[in-house]
Amino acid sequence: MAFVKKYLLFFILSISILSVGSIAYAQNSDIENKIKEYEQKLSDIRQQKNTLSSQIQQMDTQISLTELQVKRSEQKIIETQSEIEKLSSRIDNLDSSLTTLSKLLLRQIAKSYKTRSISLVELLFETKDITELTNKIKYLRSSQNNNQKLLVQVQEAKSSYEEQKVVREQKKQELDQLIASLNAQKESLKNQQVQKQKLLADTNNDEVTYQSLLSQAQAQLKGFKSFVQSSGADTVIGANAFGSGSDGAYFSQRDARWANQAIGYSSESILNVGCLLSSISMFGKKYGQDVTPSSLAADTSRFWANTAWMRYPWPGVAGKTFRSLSTSDIDGELNGGNYVIVGISYSGSCWGKSGGDHYVLLIKKDGDSYTMHDPVQGPDKKFSSYYSTICSVATFK
Repeated sequence: MAFVKKYLLFFILSISILSVGSIAYAQNSDIENKIKEYEQKLSDIRQQKNTLSSQIQQMDTQISLTELQVKRSEQKIIETQSEIEKLSSRIDNLDSSLTTLSKLLLRQIAKSYKTRSISLVELLFETKDITELTNKIKYLRSSQNNNQKLLVQVQEAKSSYEEQKVVREQKKQELDQLIASLNAQKESLKNQQVQKQKLLADTNNDEVTYQSLLSQAQAQLKGFKSFVQSSGADTVIGANAFGSGSDGAYFSQRDARWANQAIGYSSESILNVGCLLSSISMFGKKYGQDVTPSSLAADTSRFWANTAWMRYPWPGVAGKTFRSLSTSDIDGELNGGNYVIVGISYSGSCWGKSGGDHYVLLIKKDGDSYTMHDPVQGPDKKFSSYYSTICSVATFK
């Protein structure tokens, strides 16, 4: 009867565990299906005409998608924590078994040492008859076999113990990555919600205003792409091919590590329109922020709506805030040790341009010109050797 009760209890527990696992699997499967649904919906919305209404719909869908991704990460964290707990319990049991087996093995070795192997001649002299001799031989062989089996058990327990510890460490690393990913997703969700409210505020929820801002964005991005093509800088170069510059803070928008990366929610690449974000990245790097064009391009909160157009005033970097300047302020800023970002006109005229066709980072005064970090030409270049017309000036303080 006791055996039956134990069996029934084991059966009920097994069913419960399977049920919980089935529920978790069903929940995960449901989330994955919804994520695919929202990803497809986003793809469909992007094919629609770019209106304020479609933009808000896209933002709402993206927010819902990110919320699902947060939920998925939270579930994976719970599952991984549970796996780590089970592994810890298993490791404790193996540790206990290993200790017990090791003690038994030592005891057997000590016992075997006392009754260590003796010659057949010695056995003949020590035994009274053939029966006793046979029994002693059987005992010695049995003792040797048991020791060997016990040794194998100890080795297997030790091997399993070490393997489980490795798996647990891997799971802990996986947990750390999941937590980091979850925090990033939550931050992204917060930025998306703020960005939606910012868009509504910028446009006053008005379609005409939205289309006007969209035209400005498209005009500047068109200017960036035209500059890259006409200057012959529309090719990708090797990773850090131009080096890091005299100050260790240079980045090229043409760098293979990020040249083809899309900016924000847009389809525009860093190679084609990434001069401004590359210049801002260099400024941030110079003044202590761990930033690259890639990480800046991935920060969707920096760009207007679903475009690659940098929000204005430009979001801060390296703990500093955007400041608009005039050309007469450049020398004073550089002499004071503060880098300056300038927008230039490739055609020689700033008329009708929003900021300029291209952006570079001025790093110091050089006679009657400046030394610059140019996102397309390279670091430590003389400004006047490439450009002449400055259309806009800004920095961060």
